Amino acid sequence: MRDAAFLRLWSGNTASGLATWALPFVLGLAVLERSLSPSALGLVLAARTVGFLAAVPVSGVLADRRSRREMVLWAGLSAAAATPLIALGLGRSVALMAVAAALSGAGQGACRPAFQALTAEVVEAARRQRANAAMTLAVRVTTLVAPAMAALLAMVLDARGLLLGIALLWLVAALAPPPGGPAPTATGRERAGFFAEFAEGVAEARRHPWFLAGLAALTAVIATGYSATGVALPLISRDRYGSEAVLAGAATAYIVGALIGALAISRWRPRAQGWNALAGLALYALAPLSLLLPVHPWVIITAYVMTGIGIELFNVPWFTATQREIEPGKLARVSSLDFLLSYGLAPLGLALIAPAMNAFGPEPVLGACAAVCLLAPAAAALVPGARHFSNKPPRQAPVRITKTV
Repeated sequence: MRDAAFLRLWSGNTASGLATWALPFVLGLAVLERSLSPSALGLVLAARTVGFLAAVPVSGVLADRRSRREMVLWAGLSAAAATPLIALGLGRSVALMAVAAALSGAGQGACRPAFQALTAEVVEAARRQRANAAMTLAVRVTTLVAPAMAALLAMVLDARGLLLGIALLWLVAALAPPPGGPAPTATGRERAGFFAEFAEGVAEARRHPWFLAGLAALTAVIATGYSATGVALPLISRDRYGSEAVLAGAATAYIVGALIGALAISRWRPRAQGWNALAGLALYALAPLSLLLPVHPWVIITAYVMTGIGIELFNVPWFTATQREIEPGKLARVSSLDFLLSYGLAPLGLALIAPAMNAFGPEPVLGACAAVCLLAPAAAALVPGARHFSNKPPRQAPVRITKTV
């Protein structure tokens, strides 16, 4: 934090994360105020997701083609301009809110790969793991304390006022980050079209088998384990334990575990970094497993603490390895592929889990999701380069030979 450039980058990334989290929460408050119906809330949030998914691949290409800092600037300004339009449409026009939410989601999606690539430009390689840990710590702390802060602000501001506050956060995200390096793509040759440049990013990802395997494992865990617990946990908390206390406790435990994991991995340098990261990802199986049987609530809470620890033991080395191993001129495109698949398929998982539980019951679905959460990282660990998240063999320590006279 004594590095001014990183502090500016961290502040912008934290502001974008807080703005991203706050929008659905504030719109939920609008439902409580009866200025927005539940069906309209679903439509607006779906529009934001569509905007996010549409912008991620485009922003990956543009961030590699132009300046990453410029991409963050325009993405943040777009989201900052769209958010007041959501406030304007509140209680008046759901169509205006949906269009504005799509623009806001596009700004959010455009920020993600650009911030990933900008971190590699601002922070030297030896310090990136600690930098990525600091980034994720900010996100987790925000998620932990922001609901209470928003609830306190809601006592003096209505949903429209809070939406204007989100617009200010997007302005911080746009203006705070420092200048990065020059655009890494060569300018001496004629540029290919958008699809050709995105295909170059896909080809770069394919050059790293460990990346494809890790991305497949992460996508499988999010689409099954994360989605299953997102649907099952509220139902089990209500039906089995008779209150929402288990839901609130497990959600808080997950964030606390993630904070512990981020703090641990900021200093820990395991020798087999990739295998340790994939083992952390496999800990997500504990979440659906803890919901299978009528155990004591503290078993579920402990499982979610372990799940939170594991996800950060994966996330931080994963981001650091991607910034280290991927060709700098294609980093934003490869990062956009990461976000597009891992987070883009999460809504599909959420949409399929509920019908599957209705058809087969929650126990078989939770068991199958736990098996996927275990087997997908285990399969990824067998791929060449997965042990160290690198195609290169690990450096051997020099052997010191002493001569005796």
